[in-house]
Amino acid sequence: MAIEKLLAPDYIFETSWEVCNKVGGIYTVLSTRANTIQEKIHDNLIFIGPDLGADIGNSDFLPIENGLFDSWKSFATQSEGLKIRIGRWDIPSKPVVILIDFQDFFAEKDELYFLMWDKFGVKSMNAYGDYDESCMFAYATGLLIESFYKFHKLQDKKVVAHFNEWMLGMGALYIKNKLPGIATIFTTHATSIGRSIAGNGKKLYAYFDQYDGDIMAQELNMEAKHSLEKQAAWHADCFTTVSELTACECGQLLKKLPDVVTPNGFEDDFVPKGAKFTRVRENARKSLLNVAKCLTGEDIHSDSLIVATSGRYEYKNKGIDVYIEALDRVRKSNDLDQTIIAFIIVPAWSIGPRLDLQARLESKEKYSTPLINPYITHELHEQESDHVCNYIKYLDFINNKSDKVKIFFVPSYINESDGILNLSYYDVLAGIDLTIFPSYYEPWGYTPLESIAFGIPSITTNLAGFGIWAMQNGVSTQLSQGVSVEERTDENYFHVAESIKDSIIGYANCAAKDKNAARKAARKLAEKASWKNFIEHYYTAYNIALREVEKR
Repeated sequence: MAIEKLLAPDYIFETSWEVCNKVGGIYTVLSTRANTIQEKIHDNLIFIGPDLGADIGNSDFLPIENGLFDSWKSFATQSEGLKIRIGRWDIPSKPVVILIDFQDFFAEKDELYFLMWDKFGVKSMNAYGDYDESCMFAYATGLLIESFYKFHKLQDKKVVAHFNEWMLGMGALYIKNKLPGIATIFTTHATSIGRSIAGNGKKLYAYFDQYDGDIMAQELNMEAKHSLEKQAAWHADCFTTVSELTACECGQLLKKLPDVVTPNGFEDDFVPKGAKFTRVRENARKSLLNVAKCLTGEDIHSDSLIVATSGRYEYKNKGIDVYIEALDRVRKSNDLDQTIIAFIIVPAWSIGPRLDLQARLESKEKYSTPLINPYITHELHEQESDHVCNYIKYLDFINNKSDKVKIFFVPSYINESDGILNLSYYDVLAGIDLTIFPSYYEPWGYTPLESIAFGIPSITTNLAGFGIWAMQNGVSTQLSQGVSVEERTDENYFHVAESIKDSIIGYANCAAKDKNAARKAARKLAEKASWKNFIEHYYTAYNIALREVEKR
């Protein structure tokens, strides 16, 4: 069905924990997609995010000019007690954002949980961790949408409310219960129970057909999150997920196949062009190599190959363990012609930047001795139990002077005030030569897509939605194609590490013209994943949801 024949929304409310709060890939999904939707409905695309406080969070929230929704804001704050801030998201398209403080709603928690049990069968009794906080935010988003909808008398408009991940499930269910005139969409980017099965060392793929989501949720103490996610998937007007890989997972573990798969795209307005890209890249390389030099006390050659992995700290799921293993094998090889500087850019339980490293970075002195633990940039709570640190030490991979491969752990969200690099992630990404994401569990895989958009060849796996998409577009195991896709199973950990070792050495040793060709191939593949090519799936989802409203 052509887009022109679909029902299209007049208003879209989209909400996520990651609106103006960069903690994962959903931030990138929403922020890069915004411009493509704004072209059709402009400021009627309204994002809703958690108000984390002006001092500690929402650093990319821009207070808005006077005049937009002022009357409603005054009513909502004075008459309904909603604590909101209206602004714009500090991304290229500057979409409207409403942040809401949800702390006051904890007083209504028990009443809300009973409503969700009574109406939808959500089992919140065994909740723990971030469940309560997420549900209070989701409830607050429902109240906000309800207030805006009624105040602006949108009953005759086509309105879509889009909720991302289990954390916003109660928002979707609240709107479904209270406002049947609003079309609800619920998107799971990864099922909570699938991620938990994989992260707990169980063989997700070998026994996939035997797993029952409800039983596994009880076993892994995930009953509340799983129950909420499952009911949101079943009761939303349209249920979506991001890849065919995760669609199968939803069918098995949630007993509900998505109505439509909405793959994740990328917008190239996030990528610097021409001379600006060259400046950003040179600055990033200088910063990364300087960190390596100050930690090790060694001169690091400017033409060293810089490789990296990044993303959430899911040690097994993201393949961080395989990444370290592969680099150790490269280190022990006699076939490497070029020095490799490898980074693990993954936020952990950081105390803050190392003061001794900061002192060296700020000093003009030359140092010839390494710092203690010359592989980590920030102090960690309970560093002695950290997986990355322990595996580096277990392999004696601690940046000895003779090592042609040196590894560095950046266990912090990197931004302009991280204390060490002091650059945004994209500004750092521009300086990297090769990225490696040997994922075991990866519903989509934004990090390799971001990499190739910046012209950086990337290694991923067939257990990532992006990896499957890349293979469908002709990619195999050759980095000359811009992306290399490794085959991963439950059993072939060491085989994958060895294969990645060979790919790293092959890429490091290849001629400059071959590296440039691989970078061009990466950019060309990224163009196929632009939002202009993927947005039609969202309009299909909007149409499905709006048709359900028509039926009501």
